[in-house]
Amino acid sequence: MKRLMAAIGLSLGLGLGLATIPQSASAQGTLRVAVGTTLNQLDPALTTLGDEYVYVHLVFNGLSRIDHDLNVHPDLAESWSASSDLMTWTFKLRKGVKFHHGRELDSGDVVATVRRILDPATGSRARSNLTMIKDVEAVDPLTVRFTLSLPYAGFADIFGDRQMRILARDRLDTVSRQPVGTGPFMFKSWAPGDRMELVKNPDYFENGQPKLDAVTIRIIPESAARLAALDSGAIHIVWNLAYEAVEKLKTSKSVRVDSVPTATWDGLILHNGRPPFNDVRVRRALAMTIDKTALVELAIFGQGSPTLSPIPRSHPYFNKSVPIKGPDIAGAKKLLAEAGFPNGFDITMQVPQEREQRVRLGVAIRDMARAAGIRISVERVPFASYAANVAGKAQMYIDGYFARPTLDTALYPFFHSEGSWNKQLWLYSDKRADDLLERARKTNDDAQRKALFTEVQAVLADTVPGIIAYNAAHVNGVRNEVRDFKSTPMQWLELKNVSLAR
Repeated sequence: MKRLMAAIGLSLGLGLGLATIPQSASAQGTLRVAVGTTLNQLDPALTTLGDEYVYVHLVFNGLSRIDHDLNVHPDLAESWSASSDLMTWTFKLRKGVKFHHGRELDSGDVVATVRRILDPATGSRARSNLTMIKDVEAVDPLTVRFTLSLPYAGFADIFGDRQMRILARDRLDTVSRQPVGTGPFMFKSWAPGDRMELVKNPDYFENGQPKLDAVTIRIIPESAARLAALDSGAIHIVWNLAYEAVEKLKTSKSVRVDSVPTATWDGLILHNGRPPFNDVRVRRALAMTIDKTALVELAIFGQGSPTLSPIPRSHPYFNKSVPIKGPDIAGAKKLLAEAGFPNGFDITMQVPQEREQRVRLGVAIRDMARAAGIRISVERVPFASYAANVAGKAQMYIDGYFARPTLDTALYPFFHSEGSWNKQLWLYSDKRADDLLERARKTNDDAQRKALFTEVQAVLADTVPGIIAYNAAHVNGVRNEVRDFKSTPMQWLELKNVSLAR
């Protein structure tokens, strides 16, 4: 199958009280997972948080799936084919796949799901990944045909992404309250801020899976509390383990660290439509104060690699001709003076208070920028309020995003002027970037695609929409009684084959 984008790769004052977490499983096969943030959305099309993607991957399926090695395989579709011009794609669905409420999957569910994502009123961030769709139709109960407005070689790949999960067309109105999918686990209950309970899907279409009876997802905001729960056995897996905890667990006899390189990134978001960052000279000056190699050590304790864009350094399309430079304070001061800030300026940076690695990143950038006269005040903001009060509004803030299934989905939504994520981040606009991204998604020629993505990176380095600091490893803390667990570069939890030692 087609290879996807290669990824590079405690004060114990427990406010929630560990007594609220059962000290033994209610069933032999119940796996308990801890995440740090409450889920704001149960509708897969509207999810935006990593913690939400954990749930989505367990309850729903896509037409395609992405394995641990970032290869694309059939999932709800048993096969697909494309016309010679890559403008028409036909998907054949698996026969006999059942939704959790008992009805069999058919082509009408796929059509309804895709049209719903394409509807601007839905508000799905995945919409910009599907804008090449001109029409989608049910040819017969198990065949779906897509007609595209442009050739798109990676079309099947995008259906393995997080928001692209197929929904039951007769349960669309209740998906945000009583979600129904085809996945290995079925939704049982959700107590916001506390826990989600999932149970085994006895009719799952992959024989012998899942092995677990149930999965409980606990919401534990404090990193120290998650670590203590893992150590005590109250939790089996801590998803997205804090990097500072890795060293603490190296000597543990009951817990192991499981990690994998990824194309996930953290960075400094700059509002390109508001002063002072509407002036490219100011953005360039700020970038010239940054030491990205140092940021990898300071923010994520060496668990990653500096980068130019979401494309990781190990990827064959990474632009090696654009150096990742160290600080040039004199050059930064010169640019600031040209932009009308000979004495620098004062500005506030928001950081998500529950994401300690991003807090560390923000503090490190603050300290580096000071040398050029950019005086940054760091403001901690609850992560839950980021979407409403920070994203797309603040002048300057720290955020991060998970690896995407293709280079197009990693770059086009974030840097094209009409990209869905761009409109929620930097509001960046550059005609060269737009043209390159549009041409890259149309070509099936690997050499041409490499040249286009290589040039995109040079444009981004020159125009500095924001500062992408590094690609970070994904780390999970896992109890030794958990069998056959493996972290994935896409950073969801793959639990179909997992079991617990008796």
